[in-house]
Amino acid sequence: MTYDHARIEALLDEGVRDKVYPGAVWAVGDATGILAQGAAGVLDPDEPDTPMRTDTVFDAASLTKILAVWSSIGALWEDGAVDLDQPLGTFWPEVTDRALGTVTTQQLLTHTAGVPLRAQLKNLYGTNPEEIRRGVLREQLHRAPGEAIEYTDRAALILGYLAEHLSGQPLDQLAAARTWNPLGMAGTRFGPLPTDLAARCAPTELDQNTDSHLKGVAHDFSARLLDGVCGIAGAFTVLDDLAAFLRYMLAPATSHSRAGFGSRWITRSLTIQTGELQPARGLFWHPAPGTTAEEDAWVHYGFTGTGMWISPAKGRWAVLLTNKLYYTRDREPLTDVRNAFRQLVFG
Repeated sequence: MTYDHARIEALLDEGVRDKVYPGAVWAVGDATGILAQGAAGVLDPDEPDTPMRTDTVFDAASLTKILAVWSSIGALWEDGAVDLDQPLGTFWPEVTDRALGTVTTQQLLTHTAGVPLRAQLKNLYGTNPEEIRRGVLREQLHRAPGEAIEYTDRAALILGYLAEHLSGQPLDQLAAARTWNPLGMAGTRFGPLPTDLAARCAPTELDQNTDSHLKGVAHDFSARLLDGVCGIAGAFTVLDDLAAFLRYMLAPATSHSRAGFGSRWITRSLTIQTGELQPARGLFWHPAPGTTAEEDAWVHYGFTGTGMWISPAKGRWAVLLTNKLYYTRDREPLTDVRNAFRQLVFG
């Protein structure tokens, strides 16, 4: 393995000094598990004597889309419960005769479905979860399906609802039963977190209502509006659990019996599924910026400062967890750190 442990630590320490994030946790591994890991900075700048640790709990933000939605849809696909190319309206009564009924599961997974770009749930549908669901599923399309790639949180929200429809289970129970429990991901769950876990959680953005940083409560407003559980965000996780998840993805196909999804789903997801449309996408995963064909690195990020990469070609994965949202919503400083981290791990 050709990564430089010391340079990774120096990079992340520099991010702490530059106030890109209060702290960071990272790991590099392969199909056997974690090969190197570390932590930098502090859990909370208001408590400078409390260091960031490798068992810190993080608001996963959009990593929820992978940990709960992508994995659950994959399990249902492996079961034969869903055809990715079949229009939703042909098998989902809630969207029959609705605009969404013309969209396929594949298009939602590749962000080519043409659904509206912003969630804006409260402004559009109020605060009742059932009214929100009804409104989302009845919404008109933003553009024709398959016309363009446009990242939208709504795709994950709809896929979460679809997974619940197909399985007959709430998304949190489905994800736990088909993925988290089988892979031993005991530290992954939807929030709000109980007091003991919230104490180990990295705080995120300042809540203007309480004048304190969110801790153990999802930063994403849609997740909070939907009682903490939705396809967009809301899950909390720890480094060891992400390592178990990514290690499983790189394991030989003969080992893919513990979780609901297996090698067929992984292979299809980590290949370009959008033809000539740009930016290229797999199924909820996308090629890491600047990645070469030899690296073959795929990535998914979370708004709070989380991120994970996987490269089947190199047989390697990486995780970088930060609480950058504590300081700012500005993406650029952390983007620079992420790109440098990826180069150190996969370059």
